[in-house]
Amino acid sequence: MVSARQNFTFVPWEKLPYQQFLTVREGETRLGEVNVPYSAASFVILGIEESIGPNANLGNSGAENAFEAFCRKFLNMQSNFTFSGNKVGWLGAIRTTRKDIPQNGDSVGELDEFVKDVINLLVLPHQILIVIGGGHNNAYPIIASRSTQCKSPLHVVNLDAHADYRSIEGRHSGNPFSYAYRDGFLQNYSVFSLHKRYNNEVTLSALTRDGHFFTFLEDYIDRVRLFEDDVIAQHEALREENIPVGIELDMDAIENMPSSAVSPSGMTFSAARYFVRQMVKAEKCVYLHLPEGAPFTAEEKNKVGKALSYLVTDFMECHPLSKF
Repeated sequence: MVSARQNFTFVPWEKLPYQQFLTVREGETRLGEVNVPYSAASFVILGIEESIGPNANLGNSGAENAFEAFCRKFLNMQSNFTFSGNKVGWLGAIRTTRKDIPQNGDSVGELDEFVKDVINLLVLPHQILIVIGGGHNNAYPIIASRSTQCKSPLHVVNLDAHADYRSIEGRHSGNPFSYAYRDGFLQNYSVFSLHKRYNNEVTLSALTRDGHFFTFLEDYIDRVRLFEDDVIAQHEALREENIPVGIELDMDAIENMPSSAVSPSGMTFSAARYFVRQMVKAEKCVYLHLPEGAPFTAEEKNKVGKALSYLVTDFMECHPLSKF
């Protein structure tokens, strides 16, 4: 599959070289040994290897490296009685076809349509989608395709330093949720741990105007409010709403995580894991999206790959589909 202007292509899992990262050990079973064909899987994994969205938002490259880093770690995690991995299938990866693609809204728009096409063609409505890598721009086509498949707008929860609710000014990684809300795919948006100095007044006013829920990292630092209380309250609200739920976690929300907007201040990684483990218990969680990890060095790839693998296994282990 290729996109409309042939700037992006989909590579099926069996044609990717990442299976070579699996190492076997006698007496152990690794997650990479027990996955099933994606058509029969409860959870399906899609990689996106691009940083055009962040670049179009005046950000940094590197998000194209996260999926490979994830595969290196996830495939070698242990399969055991806590989570066997026997409900996991691999779709493949969406990649750029050349290095000179314009880093602008037109290219992001082309990618939007291609991501929607891949998901609509390959992911069944009852399957739970997990998307790894790429920019946060891809939240828009993920929400759009899942909303269409579910025949319902979504409630999306997001742990993020930035609301990504910028103006409708051409597509980039800073406005996937404002576009999804405008187009009717997003009903409610809840974003946790925004950084006060990195969200402009227009964004915060728009969130308020549209009735969305948001919190600030600084309020958690000052103990004005408690993260755990907010997560529990949101989880209960999701269950009462009874509409499909999507979980977003921008890797730049995590303190010192190599990402497209790395920060010395942020949530701990254990808090990020808690966020995923609690939110996924909502009865109708239909996807997990982990964008913006941006590793370059071997040390960074090790850190990002392991972090993504923890978050993905947390999501699957705690999802209601893993209980039967």
